[in-house]
Amino acid sequence: MKRSSLVLSRGVVVAVVGLLLAASLLAQKQPTRAESEIRAVLEAQVAAWNRGDIEGFMAGYWKSEKTTFLSSSGVSRGWQALLERYKRGYPDKKTMGTLAFSEIEINLLGREAAFILGRWQLEREKDGKPDRPGGVFTLVARKFPEGWRIVSDHTSSVATPK
Repeated sequence: MKRSSLVLSRGVVVAVVGLLLAASLLAQKQPTRAESEIRAVLEAQVAAWNRGDIEGFMAGYWKSEKTTFLSSSGVSRGWQALLERYKRGYPDKKTMGTLAFSEIEINLLGREAAFILGRWQLEREKDGKPDRPGGVFTLVARKFPEGWRIVSDHTSSVATPK
């Protein structure tokens, strides 16, 4: 093979590899506007919780009697019932601790609905000892004129390994 053909072949290989790398980078999933808006709702909830602001946390939920919350203690229906449940279970900042969400997966079900999976973790003290309850959640969110809101929340506790 002539030297000019070899240089040309290498150039073609380099160009093809470069195009494949560029295509791969473009193919990496960029969050949609809806996904970014939903993440912002969840981040605002965490920030409100960590301020000790249950009402601010509840702003992420649909303010409706049709809002549902499911857990090991059963089903709660209605935004107001959920607010009261949170206030009973977390009467002060110390009980609330510090909340973190992780492993968030947002699955859009259309332009106005989403299914969200994630983990929750609290850091706090209980009886003078570190307490780290946590678990998993599934959320259904809908887009309303005022923005994305959680319409259904199924939260479960998962024991942390010792």
